[in-house]
Amino acid sequence: MTGRIQFVKVSAFGKCAMEKRPVQYVSITADSAGQRIDNFLMAHLKGVPKSHIYRILRKGEVRANKKRIAPSYKLQAGDQIRLPPLQIETAPAPPKPGNQLMNYLAGRILYEDKHLLIINKPSGIPVHGGSGVKLGVIEALRCMYPKLPQLELAHRLDLETSGCLVLAKKQSVLRELHELLRARKVEKIYWTLTKGHWKKTELRVDVSLLKNQLASGERIVRVNVAGKPSVTTFRPLQEFANTSLMEATLETGRTHQIRVHAKYRGHPVAGDEKYGDKELNKQLREIGLRRLFLHAYLIQFTLPSSGQEIRVVAPLDDELARCLDKLS
Repeated sequence: MTGRIQFVKVSAFGKCAMEKRPVQYVSITADSAGQRIDNFLMAHLKGVPKSHIYRILRKGEVRANKKRIAPSYKLQAGDQIRLPPLQIETAPAPPKPGNQLMNYLAGRILYEDKHLLIINKPSGIPVHGGSGVKLGVIEALRCMYPKLPQLELAHRLDLETSGCLVLAKKQSVLRELHELLRARKVEKIYWTLTKGHWKKTELRVDVSLLKNQLASGERIVRVNVAGKPSVTTFRPLQEFANTSLMEATLETGRTHQIRVHAKYRGHPVAGDEKYGDKELNKQLREIGLRRLFLHAYLIQFTLPSSGQEIRVVAPLDDELARCLDKLS
């Protein structure tokens, strides 16, 4: 497929309605076992405010096997959960992706089994709806996989970043992946084109990052000792006249980490409109690069429940490959 998928920003699709639900009883399956009751309810009771969920838990209106439970209670297979009568705000049906988008995404699936789906996320498409965009990768994939209601993102990539994006087909697998990410047992390698040539002393970047949100809602990240510890290791793959193709390995996963760490070293990422070099971006636009040159090239981990080692590589998109060819 040539060109890039464009999304039309929409503000609303109609008014929400209120639905009255009587007392319900939910049987907990093995897939939900081990999950905290508060997290389970937030996923199960879409449209109920978080504050109300904690209120009905505190009042003992949610019961497991006829007993009061705390928000920290961990579900067990076979539990019978009683939910009190509720008024739930039901949102209008979200827009459905067109056949062109679904066929495009289907062609970018890199790996699939009964537990996981790994896709080569396109640049310019958000991983989920929000901020005026009602349709993202996860919403489109849920339409493509109607028999997988629990399909969920295991992690995220920025709007303009392409590459390996992992989705879990079950809640139990999602929890495993989150635990692997917390324990730093997921290897994530990115490819990025940066300004200039790196010195050996610059390759490991260990500086804290602080995330701020501007009044406009835009997120901005800066190097700041008050921020969260952040470590990226860079490795040169190929040098050109005034740019370098670099491999970046994340030891932490902070917002905009690679882009801010590269800028901190004086080697901003090509095509970066937020943290980049305007003159470099202008030069590269003239040879066809009209996006951020940041690509999640490889992801590797072992899923504890199956013991299966997953290693997936996402090939560079044509626009990035053509840019490198013209620089050579």
